[in-house]
Amino acid sequence: MNPNDKLSADAPLGGDRMVLLVPPETGRAGDGLNLVQMWNIVWRDRWLVIGITATCTVISIVYALLATQWWRAEVAMVPAHHQQGLAGQLGNLAGLASLAGLNISERGDTAEAMAVLRSRELAQAFIEEQKLLPVLFAKDWDAKAGRWKASDPDDQPDMRDALKLFENRIRSITENKKTGVITLSIEWKDKTEAARWANLYIVRANDRMRSRAQIEAERNVKFLRDEATTTNVVTLQQSIAKLLEHELETLMLARGNEEFAFRVVDRATVPKWRASPKRTLTVILATLAGGLLSLLVIYLRQVLRRQRASAGGVG
Repeated sequence: MNPNDKLSADAPLGGDRMVLLVPPETGRAGDGLNLVQMWNIVWRDRWLVIGITATCTVISIVYALLATQWWRAEVAMVPAHHQQGLAGQLGNLAGLASLAGLNISERGDTAEAMAVLRSRELAQAFIEEQKLLPVLFAKDWDAKAGRWKASDPDDQPDMRDALKLFENRIRSITENKKTGVITLSIEWKDKTEAARWANLYIVRANDRMRSRAQIEAERNVKFLRDEATTTNVVTLQQSIAKLLEHELETLMLARGNEEFAFRVVDRATVPKWRASPKRTLTVILATLAGGLLSLLVIYLRQVLRRQRASAGGVG
């Protein structure tokens, strides 16, 4: 029995007949796409899929072959632990020495050494010493004329640009908290220069720490000797003598130990494999991206077709 007939039968007899208004259907069964329909659509547009994927693959191959190659050289080292500092050896005398203006903190402090290794001051000194500005910005440098290509000083690279490039792209420092091994990595377009810079950078870091320790120890020695000549108290003279002995040991260590802050475990060698671009990985990722892009294009085309068909049916 027709539902409308049933409703009509239930309507009151006589008078106007009840009219049931049914809203139009907003959707039809089967509007969604199942896997079989999707596969049929993809198979119908298979040449589009092949074309987009192949284009992305070819572009990635060209990029991988033509992109500038970067090489990574690494130096592995550990902090150089010296004898226990004066603060631990002198006990209560350490407080008196600090009041007198003597710095008797632990030598070979890893935190200080790491701060120096990461410092902009060391990086700037290294760039200036090696005259790396024209090397880092070779595209902007006129080698024949020996000057920058840009005449405007504001358009010429300066030390700020060099430090930004050096810290963000060229030099990286990692520390393994479990083993204590510190790794300095240098990435550059010339693999021989990358290895040379990495080894030389550690030498300069050690030299800077040695120089600081030597200057500090010499200042402390001078102060203690002056104090020793101005006091007649025997116990104070003995304390000063002990402080002086350890400062002289520190001074001798700073003058004679080249690996003052960092002891190199594994020196950098000329790398055999490039760090970037990773050609195989680049091509694989580009191919996958091309396949996903082609599926997205097909889906959007199908949505547009359905919208047009729906609009045409309504019209």
